[in-house]
Order: sequence, then structure tokens, then C-alpha cells
Amino acid sequence: MPRQVDHEGRRRLIAEAICLIADERGLEGVTLRDVAAVAQVSMGAVQRCFRSKEEMLLFAVGYVGERITERVRTRLGGAPAQSPATALGHAATEVALLREEHRAEARVWLAFVAQAAVSEPLADTLRTSYAALQDLFAGLITEATGSAPVGKDPAPPGPRREARALLALADGLTSHVLIGHLTPEEADEVLHAHLAGLWERLDATTAGRAN
Repeated sequence: MPRQVDHEGRRRLIAEAICLIADERGLEGVTLRDVAAVAQVSMGAVQRCFRSKEEMLLFAVGYVGERITERVRTRLGGAPAQSPATALGHAATEVALLREEHRAEARVWLAFVAQAAVSEPLADTLRTSYAALQDLFAGLITEATGSAPVGKDPAPPGPRREARALLALADGLTSHVLIGHLTPEEADEVLHAHLAGLWERLDATTAGRAN
């Protein structure tokens, strides 16, 4: 009986190889030969999984985005008793990739962002990842403020606007830490100061509606 090949598992293995190479040399250094060597598969196996380098990169950036989103969801699910406000802080910290163990992932993510500026297919994949994170943030903000039933109605304009701002801040802090403009501790302080201001603004808005 011929040996069954786990194609999805192999595609993820190749995505991991792409990330390792991109972290060392940037996306321009990703070649079919090197991906095969790092993944410890044949070049033919890589070509059977992906028809082109662009297709490989599209899968890899989606893979990294899913990994970050899944880590956020795991962090939230690991402490179900936490308040929505606390959960939002944890989620934003995960997205900012401030911890040392996520530094390589941050470099790879920014390499994809830079390439997406000249690649519409990559940009489209990144927009999908950002949209999922923004929806997650908006849901937590909505739940914390009691603006609408979570999971039933779309988040109101206030929480949606705050979610966009928070996601943009978390994403920008990744760059500032990588280039050494901010330390991870300083970036974390900026992030949590923004969160404190967010709750003050939303509390004031809620109080204004009540009056």
C-alpha cells in the first residue's frame, strides 16, 4: 500500500521553513532550493504543494497570521473568569509581539507587511488577518462596555473605532521595538496607557448616553 502523505502537515512544515529563512535573509532570500533543504523535503515535494514562490508566501503569511490569532484565543480561553477589559489587554499584548520569544515571528511578520506594499495578493491575505483581530478586539470592547450582545449584533461605532486604533497601535509598537526605538517594557507601558485612556473615553461616552 502506498504511503499516505499528510499534505497539510507538509505545507505547514514548508511554511515554517520559509519563516526561518525570511528571519535570516528577508523574503528576497527565500528560494525553492533553500526551502526544501530547511524543511528537509525534496524540491519536487515543495513543488507538489505550491505552484510558485508567490503561492508559498501567501500560505506562509496566512499561517503566521493564524498562529498569532490562535495564540490570542488560547490566552483568552485559558482564563475564562477574566474580565473583558483584562482579556483585551492580554490580546493586544499578544498581537504586539513584545515578548522575546516572539521576536523572530515579529521580524517575519514585518517582512511580509513590507512585501505586501507591492503585492496585492499578500496585502489581501494580511487584510484578512487584521480584520479577524480587529473583530476580536471590537467584541471584547463591546462586551466590556455592555454596548450590544456579543456574537449577535455587530459592534457599535465606538468599539469598532477603538478596536481599529488599538490594532494599529499594537502593530506599530512591533516595529518600534524591533528597531530599538522602544524597549519591550516601554512599548508595554505605551500600550497599557492607551488602554486606560480607552476605558476612560468609553466610560464617559456611556455616562453621557445615560444622562
